[in-house]
Amino acid sequence: MNNTHRNSLPSPIVRRLIVTASTSAMILTALATGAAHAADEVTVALAIPLTVDSGGVYALGFELGFFREENLQVKTIVFQGAGALLPQVATKKVTIGFPLPEPVLASYETGKTPLPVTYFYNATPRNEIELAVLASSPIKTIADLKGKKIGVGAMTWGTIPATRALLREQGLTAGKDVDIVAVGVLGSGFLALKEGRVDALNFNSSWHAMLELSGTPLRRLPYPQVFRDINSNGFIAHQDTLRDQPDLLARFGRAYTKALVACDANPKLCVEAFWRLQPEVRAKTDNPERQLAEAITLSQKRMDAVLRNRNGTARTYGQFDLAVIEQFVKAMYAAGEFNTDNIPVQKIFSNALVPQFSQFDVAQVQARARAAQ
Repeated sequence: MNNTHRNSLPSPIVRRLIVTASTSAMILTALATGAAHAADEVTVALAIPLTVDSGGVYALGFELGFFREENLQVKTIVFQGAGALLPQVATKKVTIGFPLPEPVLASYETGKTPLPVTYFYNATPRNEIELAVLASSPIKTIADLKGKKIGVGAMTWGTIPATRALLREQGLTAGKDVDIVAVGVLGSGFLALKEGRVDALNFNSSWHAMLELSGTPLRRLPYPQVFRDINSNGFIAHQDTLRDQPDLLARFGRAYTKALVACDANPKLCVEAFWRLQPEVRAKTDNPERQLAEAITLSQKRMDAVLRNRNGTARTYGQFDLAVIEQFVKAMYAAGEFNTDNIPVQKIFSNALVPQFSQFDVAQVQARARAAQ
């Protein structure tokens, strides 16, 4: 990877995100030292801030040298949702993005210009986006949201199309029967729910688990099966990058997978590595033991969801279930969210690099993680 993209980053908006990392963005950098030649730079664009369960993967990948061993120098930048993230990948200003699938699928609707990006790594194999209400709320189904407000982090979030489709399946129209409003991420959204400014949150399962661990019981509203099974965020790259530099993407996917396996083997180390890398995100507390235990629980939940199927069997690292995605496209079309179901799923989602993600000794990686402090 050459350095040309560095000159186009950051834009004024991204620069502000970088300097306010504690609330809007984070840059994580792995320095390649002692390499035979300069490491390839990889910039990963995220749609939401990293938290202890997701950020620990990068942190442990840095500390245990998985990115360095693949001759990579990796950093992440957070944008305000997929709507802001996707143009960065489409114009090659960043190497890799980490969005939900809906906005990319929607770009292939009739009358639109498809985004020139391809998913190459399924990082979240089942839907982690939820509609959650307070456990004390009378709302028990999606249909019960009529006349209510749903909170999202920002109106550029890629979660919104599927949420509109879920509402439409119940005969509800967003903006008419149900309001979708921006409440900010994490704490600001939690407060909006607790104060009754919104009736439900449309956050990911890890964020909802954080709110519960802080002492606020929640109820998740049941989703139809196809919306439960669709994958969430995955890694994308420009189609040119996948064509011209597949080895770069394969090395990134392999290093990331090693970090997942290491976090699964030693979740305590995974959590502590993230806090060492980004100490300002660790809240002050008079009960650090409980804080650590809760963070480990969050990390374990994520690793379990990413590395194993619902029945507990190991999943193939990074692999997409194309049949499930095709069913999701048909459901979105039936709900009126997509104007066609003729969307080339096999062009948008590639399993071509999947065999390379597992080309390492799992037991050796697990042993390294367990032996590390």
